[in-house]
Order: sequence, then C-alpha cells, then structure tokens
Amino acid sequence: MGPRIENTPQDFEASLCLPTASAPAPAPTNGNCSSSTEAQHLGLVGIMFVAQTLLGVGGVPIQPFGISYIDDFAHNSNSPLYLGILFAVTMMGPGLAFGLGSLMLRLYVDINRMPEGGISLTIKDPRWVGAWWLGFLIAAGTVALAAIPYFFFPKEMPKEKHELQFRRKVLAVTDSPARKGKDSPTEQRPGESTKKQDGPVQIAPNLTVIQFIKVFPKVLLQNLRHPTFLLVVLSQVCLSSMAAGMATFLPKFLERQFFITASYANLLIGCLSFPSIIMGIVVGGVLVKRLHLGPVGCSVLCLLGMLLCLFFSLPLFFIGCPSHQIAGITHQPGAQPGLELFPGCMEACSCQSDGFNPVCDPSARVEYITPCHAGCSSRVVQDALDKSQVFYTNCSCVAGDNSVLAGSCDSTCSHLVVPFLLLVSLGSALACLTHTPSFLLILRGVKKEDKTLAVGIQFMFLRILAWMPSPVIHGSAIDTTCVHWALSCGHRAVCRYYNNDLLRNRFIGLQFFYKIGSMICFALVLAVLRQQTKEARTKESRSIPGLEQQLLVSEPGKKSEDSRV
Repeated sequence: MGPRIENTPQDFEASLCLPTASAPAPAPTNGNCSSSTEAQHLGLVGIMFVAQTLLGVGGVPIQPFGISYIDDFAHNSNSPLYLGILFAVTMMGPGLAFGLGSLMLRLYVDINRMPEGGISLTIKDPRWVGAWWLGFLIAAGTVALAAIPYFFFPKEMPKEKHELQFRRKVLAVTDSPARKGKDSPTEQRPGESTKKQDGPVQIAPNLTVIQFIKVFPKVLLQNLRHPTFLLVVLSQVCLSSMAAGMATFLPKFLERQFFITASYANLLIGCLSFPSIIMGIVVGGVLVKRLHLGPVGCSVLCLLGMLLCLFFSLPLFFIGCPSHQIAGITHQPGAQPGLELFPGCMEACSCQSDGFNPVCDPSARVEYITPCHAGCSSRVVQDALDKSQVFYTNCSCVAGDNSVLAGSCDSTCSHLVVPFLLLVSLGSALACLTHTPSFLLILRGVKKEDKTLAVGIQFMFLRILAWMPSPVIHGSAIDTTCVHWALSCGHRAVCRYYNNDLLRNRFIGLQFFYKIGSMICFALVLAVLRQQTKEARTKESRSIPGLEQQLLVSEPGKKSEDSRV
C-alpha cells in the first residue's frame, strides 16, 4: 500500500516543527514534581529495599550456612565437587532470570493498562520500557515453591558412609596411646578436655543473642589475624565487585555500546555468559577433586585462572561501536561544537527542550533528538505487509529528499556484540575456576569450630565491601560518559546519549582493575602458604631425628602399623 498522511495527535504534533503561534501548549509538569509524588516514589523504593532484605535473610540457609553444612557432613574428597555443584546451581538462577527478563521486556510496562488500539512504540524505540516488574512476581512465586522441601529436612543430617569409616580409623589410631597410658592428662580430667574442644559452633545453640554478640568480635578478630583468610576474602571481594558490576550494568552496556534492544541483550547474557560461569565453577570443583589439590595447589589454580582471565579481557578494550553523530550534541572531528548541520534551519520551529523522539537521516547517518530539531513539518506512515514504517518529511535541516526515518540510526557494527560477549563469557569462566578452590582455602584454613562463623564473616564482607558499593561505583563511572541528559523537575533523570569510547574504556577498565586486585591477592596467598610450608618442613626436619630414635626404642612395630593405616 502507498504512503498516507495521518491526522497527527497531540503527542506527534508536539514533535513536529510548527510556528510558535500554532504550536500546542506544553503539558504542565508541576503535578509530576509535587512533594506528594516524590514521597510516593520514595515509598516504592523503600518497599524494594525491604524485599531485598527479606530475600537476603531467606538465602542464608543456602549461603553461607549451606557451604559449611556440606563441608561438615560430606567426605573430604567429595566436598569440593558438592560445593562446585552448589555454586553452579546457584548461578543457574540469574541465568534463567536473564532469559525470563528477555521475554518480559518484550511486553510494554503498562501491560495491564493498554489502550484499545495499542501503542505506536516498538521494541527498538529508545522510549520503550518493558514489563520489568512481571519477572519479580514470577520469581517470587517460584522461590516460595522451592522453599517447601526445607520443611521436610531432618534436624541432623547423617554423615556419608565413607566419612564415618575414615573418622573411625582416625579415632582408633589416635585413641590407642591414650588407652595404654593411665596417667595421661585427658584421662585424669576428661571434663576439661571436653571443654577445650567446644568452640563457638558447639555451644552456639545454648547461647543467647547477647552472649553471641559478645563472642562474635573475638572470632572476627581471630579470623582477621589469619593472613590466608584475610587475603582470600579480599580476592573474593574484588571478584564479587566485578560480578556485581557486570550483573547490574552489562545489559545496559551492551544496549548502548552495540545499539541493540534490551531484550536481545538479556537473551545473549542468559544464553552465553551464565552457562560459561556454571561450567567454570563445576570444572574448578572437579579439578580440585581429581588432582587432590591441597592449599598450595588451590592457590596456584586460583592464580592461573585469574592470569588467563586478564589475558582474554585485554581485547575487550578494542571491540565496540563508535558513537552516533547527534545533531547539536556530537559532531564529526573538526566541526564547531554547538552548531547544527545547517545553521538557522530550525529557527522558525518551537521545539520543546525536554522532548525525545529520535529520528535518523539514513543518507548522512545523522540522528536528531526530535523531528522538530530536524525541521520536519509532516508525518508519513508507509504501510507494509508485516509492519508499518514512519517517516517525517519536509525537513529543513536535512539535505536531499528532506525526509528522515523514525527511530535511532542503525549501527553497522552491531554484529560485534557476539564476539564481545564470547570473550566476556570466557573470562568469566576462567575467573569462576577460582570459586570452589578459594572457598576451600577458607574452610581448610580456619579452625573447625570457627568454620561456620568464618564463612558468615566472609559473606558479610562480600555484601558490605562488594555487592553494596560496586553497583554505585560502576553507575558513577558510566554517568561520567554521558553527553546528553534528560531533565525531570529540573534534575538529571536519564542519560539519552553516551560517548561510546569513554563508556567502553571506563566500564571495562573498572572490571580490569578488580581482576588485577584479585590476582594480586591470590599471588600473596600463594606466597604465604609456601612460606608456611617451608617453615613447617624446617621444623619437622629438626624434630625427626629425636622422634625416630624414641619410636625405635619404645615401640619398634608402631611405625609400620601407622603407615598401613
């Protein structure tokens, strides 16, 4: 079908170039800037904070308590694999959430209040807002269903069969000298021995809240004095800061950097990034189990994973799309800032300063904020079989046929988003190789009675030092690359256009900074563990001659018996 001139409604008419006398009066905005409206917005933000707090409280039985739970009741050789499976399954949630978000963002935000004739916006329109809230309802119902099996768990979990046999053998060997010696201190004062074995975990059920608060600082300082614990937690803080920034702003970064839709960006992240993260976590647990890695081996694996992650992150600085040329905002090199392509072409127009309805001149690849800024005075709809295309004609600021196409200009390098995200996924998988080994460094490095509290302290630091400030830091860095802000009630509301080169360098540079910090911490962990191993061997070599002589004189057959056990 041929083109037709539409009767333009009030919103379209406000975007056109009309003389001042015939221009429609701008809609009043004082109602949206009243104190009651701002208080209502703050109330909604408060509800979101309460919901996130309850979500964090509900996740405590899985992480951190579930980590210590698995390590206590599983066999030592199976614990790395079980922890890797736990972490991998935990990461399946965000991956599915990104896929669900991709579907929800294809629906308009006011899905329950759609007009009869629908809306004229498409998913590619920068003014499109998807139904972000619908995913929260679906996820909340799923979480409620997943919590039901917890009611059927026993009060005490049975230990694995192999773990019980192993501990019985160890107890049989360690108790045999005590049974032979009648004057040993443990037999004379068994009550004192039991008391020494009790730690915060054993006596925790009998502690009141006030008593636990008194015990907690002591355990906290004791763990912070442990160099391995402190360095591993700092490395995980760096990794969590990187993950928090990626999870929060990677969809927005891909959307702005490669000019793709928010739905497509979420779909790519859910299909590429999170499966690679899950694979990296599982492979890390399998390597620890198969190679029987000790503390030094775990630290070497963590350091190697971070080195490879840094290597594959370097090309990300050079993969991206240049910024579009926006009339009056961004210009080609050598052009004078602040001037339109045709000076004085829109002097007769009464364009709204806060309007945003982008149009594109395909021939010159120049984008205008509104049709009014392009000097367009009429709107034409080109009907097609599958969809209609909107043009704005009689544009005084456009050369050639004096027409522009509705919507932002397409990018010629949007295909680079796939190799970019593949490199991001590969780097994430290599970084996640460190997940299970780093947790084992903490579980094996602290006292057994302090294990649960140590993991709790670790998660406390991750929340306070990583997951809370990292999104703020990344958001502030992204805001510094904005070149055009939309105003609301006299304040900056949302960024319309970014400097893509600055956006890429600062976002990827911040990620690179956290990766370097994590690598340095793992290198220090390796140095500390090697020093401790060297000191232990030196001490052992000094005490071996006297010990061997004592064993040969007192019990000649004990050495062979112990070696068999």
